[in-house]
This record gives sequence, C-alpha cells and structure tokens, in this order.
Amino acid sequence: MTPQLEELASRLGVALPDSKVLFQAFVHSSYFNENSASVTGHNERLEFLGDAVIGLVVSRLLYERFPDEDEGFLTARRAALVNRNALARMALDLELDHLLLLGHGESDAGGAARPSLLAATFEALAGAVFLTIGFAEALATFDRLFAPLIAEPGGDPPLKSAKSRLQEWTQRHLHSKPRYELLETVGPPHDQMFTVAVLLGGRRVSTGDGSSRHRAEEVAAEGALAHVGDDGAAHDSPS
Repeated sequence: MTPQLEELASRLGVALPDSKVLFQAFVHSSYFNENSASVTGHNERLEFLGDAVIGLVVSRLLYERFPDEDEGFLTARRAALVNRNALARMALDLELDHLLLLGHGESDAGGAARPSLLAATFEALAGAVFLTIGFAEALATFDRLFAPLIAEPGGDPPLKSAKSRLQEWTQRHLHSKPRYELLETVGPPHDQMFTVAVLLGGRRVSTGDGSSRHRAEEVAAEGALAHVGDDGAAHDSPS
C-alpha cells in the first residue's frame, strides 16, 4: 500500500489491506481513458455501491437519534448530510483530492476541486471500503465519520465540519491552511485512540482525541475554532 493510502487508513481509523479495489476508488474515468493499459477500471461502479452504503449508514444513525420523528423529517435530515456539497466537504477533510487520478484535461480544468467529482470519490471510497473489509466494519467506519454530524433533536444539522470551517477561517485570516500533526496512537489496531494537534500559522493551538485520526482532527479543529472565535474574530490570533 502506498504511503498516501496508509495515511488515509489512519484517518479512517481502520486497517485497510493492500487492495486493487481501494486503489480503483480514486481512478477517474478520464484517467482510465488515457491509461487503460495500466489500470483495470475506473471508480463509477464503486460510486454506485458507495452511495447505497452511505445512505444506509446515515439512515440508521438518524433513525436511532430521532425515534419520534416521521419519514419526512428523517428524509430532509438525510438530504442535508449526503448531498453533493456535504460529501465533497467530507472528501476534502479526508484529503481525497490528493489521491485522485485524473486525465490531463480534467486535471487542467481543476477537476480535483469540483464538488461533484469530490462527492463521487467519497462515494467510491465507501464502496471500496465495503468490498475490502466487509459489511460490519465498513458500516462502523462510516458511522464514526457521520455520527458527529448528526444534530441533536431540535437543532439543525451542521452543513460544514469543524475542519472545513477552520480551513475557511485560516485561509481568510492567515492565507494558509491548518496543519494537523499526529501526536500519539495507543491501543490495539481494532481499538485505537488517536491524539492530534492542529497548528495555525505554525503554532499549536489545540489538540483532540478520537477513535479515528479523522475524528481526532475534527475535535482538534473544534478546539481551534473556540480559540479563534466562532464569529471569525480571533481572541488570540496565531501569528
């Protein structure tokens, strides 16, 4: 497995075997059309499968979190969590744009930043994880990603993750991106706990713990947002 895929497995908090299926999740059809002799396929079939995996994960989480709400309420909440822009933000949080393989034309046109392409890649990843590690573990993996985004009863589901909001703040105020640093990983592979620090402007401002690296980064980002202020005005702005 490449270092980039190993990093992704760490962010997901799951052991992923070296898999052609997992690699294929990041092969866009434009890349396949230009390199059909060197790759076995593209990610559109995995996207189809992953759409169903994500739908099941989010539907179950909403069903359990809101036991007294009707179908219309649950459908609206699910739509807010699995639409193109929401999935694209999750793809960026996992840095899937760095793994994408695009054809020259698609790459030159900025395809790696297009929400529709990012969302499709996230769905393809879900399909590949499902095929690679099995039903139960795949659902548990995506449960960990979506559970923090399910709003409490009476609240609106957040449209942006803490990592996305923090990145917007740093780009606006610091003209840079946050940097996340893995400080510690403890526990056996099936039950690990990750500790991550977030650095703004080169200075550590918050740490977070979680059962996956992605969740730890999200907690650290939430702490950093509290540090700079939710209104975007820094209380002690990093320099």
